[in-house]
Amino acid sequence: MTASTLAWTLSQLDAGNRVAIASVVESQGSVPGKVGAKIAISLNGEQHGTVGGAGLEMMVIDHLQGVLKGEIIPGIDRFQLRKEAREKKDRESDLTALNSLCGGIVTIVSEVLDAPPHVLLAGGGHCAIAIGKMAEVLDWKISVMDARAEFVDENMHPYAVERIHAMPADFLHLENGERLDRFSHILIMGHDWSIDQDLLLGLLSGRESGTINASFILGTIGSQAKWKSFTQAALDAGISDTSLDAVICPIGIDVTAQTPEEIAIAVCAQIIDQRSRIIRGEDPVLHSGWRAHSS
Repeated sequence: MTASTLAWTLSQLDAGNRVAIASVVESQGSVPGKVGAKIAISLNGEQHGTVGGAGLEMMVIDHLQGVLKGEIIPGIDRFQLRKEAREKKDRESDLTALNSLCGGIVTIVSEVLDAPPHVLLAGGGHCAIAIGKMAEVLDWKISVMDARAEFVDENMHPYAVERIHAMPADFLHLENGERLDRFSHILIMGHDWSIDQDLLLGLLSGRESGTINASFILGTIGSQAKWKSFTQAALDAGISDTSLDAVICPIGIDVTAQTPEEIAIAVCAQIIDQRSRIIRGEDPVLHSGWRAHSS
């Protein structure tokens, strides 16, 4: 059971889901879950394993849900499984009392595991190559997409888990809206502004129409002039200001980066910051892009 729960947890992480896991690390007396028993819950509500069932498990599940939402700090908890525990305060203040007939004490450790980012680099040029190298150091997943076959080549992007040779229209036609949720970020950074604009408008239109319901963070590289042009094209296409406000432009924290390597550091640093904001329940896009820089 322990091995299968760990395997399930790894599969959830590989799919991009955040997971909280609780493990029995010590037991005294009669308890339903022995040392090594585990239960894991993903952010999408799925769960696997058990720490013994009944009231203990219900309390652990509630605890893990709080951990996933950032409301509870993971750590060590001890439970007294005794019927009388509800009737009088236990002498050991670190024990949580449960109304149970088992009579034993169980110690459980909880932790949260975050899936690594899976970033789609829409454009395989110099900046994408540099981001791919940085992502390899950080143990992140990178995919690359480009209209030019040579820019999704394995020699150019050896660390990519997916290499997609397609124009935006073909990519959007083939991709299921939910399947795009495998990406934590889609970063538009192609060589041709018109290709970038087509992909941006296609993704935003899909979100507004409901054909794309994935939760990836969307950003694009570019100048203020480029973003102004993209914004006007989006408004002309009937895309709302709300959808545009969820796009980061330019990507990367503001460190006046110039070289592809500096841009890669700025972009990866921003993703790290965004992940921390999400865990804290904050808006990961609020302080990014030209709107933030000019406010």
